[in-house]
Amino acid sequence: MRACMLHNFLKPLTFSDVERRVSSCRTIRKLLGLWLIAGICGAATVTRADESSDPLFAPATDHASAHAPKPPPAPAFDELVFADGDRVRGHFVEKIGDTVVFQSERFGLLHVSAADAEVILAKMPEPELAPVVDVEGGTGTVTVEHGPFSPREMARQLKQFFGSWHGRFAVSAEALQDARDRSTVSVEARLQRKWKSDEVQLNARYDYGSVDEVVSTDMIRGDGVWRHDFPGKFFGVYRPTLEWNRAYYRGGLPADYLLLQQEVGAGINVFNKETRKLRAGVSENMFNTWVVNGGDQLSQTVESMFAEFEAKLPWRISLTNRGVWYYSLSDQSDGWENRFEINKKLTETLTIGARHEIRYNNPDVRVSDYQRLRVLFGFDF
Repeated sequence: MRACMLHNFLKPLTFSDVERRVSSCRTIRKLLGLWLIAGICGAATVTRADESSDPLFAPATDHASAHAPKPPPAPAFDELVFADGDRVRGHFVEKIGDTVVFQSERFGLLHVSAADAEVILAKMPEPELAPVVDVEGGTGTVTVEHGPFSPREMARQLKQFFGSWHGRFAVSAEALQDARDRSTVSVEARLQRKWKSDEVQLNARYDYGSVDEVVSTDMIRGDGVWRHDFPGKFFGVYRPTLEWNRAYYRGGLPADYLLLQQEVGAGINVFNKETRKLRAGVSENMFNTWVVNGGDQLSQTVESMFAEFEAKLPWRISLTNRGVWYYSLSDQSDGWENRFEINKKLTETLTIGARHEIRYNNPDVRVSDYQRLRVLFGFDF
């Protein structure tokens, strides 16, 4: 029996047996390889999942993106304020002539006349850092900002303070030296607001002049206008004027005076378009004059006729002219005055203009006649 078992054990393998065993070994090696690959992939998957959940293994941030500037905050809304007080939020696009183009938040693109509404800009953005290159090739940063005294920033602050009122500050100065030393300076301010049927304007001015260091002009003047349009082409107007001349001489003697004039009138709008206006009418004028030195006082009533013209020309040029002819029915005396002004807007806030004024034979002979021509530099808001 043992001999038989040993014989079977030592029996040579046939070719078919070798082939089956080799095939089995190959199959086992393939299975082992697949199992090993699956194990490695599974371990890598588990490890990556654990790393993604662990904040210590957060994905690295790209160096360029880490130092990239943060996007600016969304800008605040501009406001379109109508004459009746209604406000629309959105963004100012541009101004074409006398038309304001405004992209509203709810109503789309609006085209509104500048006489019916105004734009209040949103808060100016924070200072920005802009890259610069120095003369040696290095790089750096420079702060680009709108200073508190820049024209745009000052206009924005004034608009926020005065709301729907438009205004202008203007100054004129002259220094002349020939046989005598002459110098003059004029400072004035104006506020104006328009509604659908009403217009209000307030003006203040101070004139000062000297000749050889002796005061020749020292005048404070304030006036206002309230105009109301009635149905049709008719309108009513009220004009108060206060004038204080503190350097006036008559007959070589000091005759400083204080003049109060009140004009109440009515007229007709010959044409009233956006680019040109012409008005004409009649008024009743009440004059009250006080002589400061002598204490004398005079009151009288004088009739007048007036004409007013306004025009807006290309290149942002505007013209205004107002002429008045006084005639007293009581003593048949007359007088007249005229004021012509032309302005050119250099920017949205800066204006240059020329003005010619003349007053002759004011109804009160104690009030000075004059003729002035001056160039004014204005700041609008």
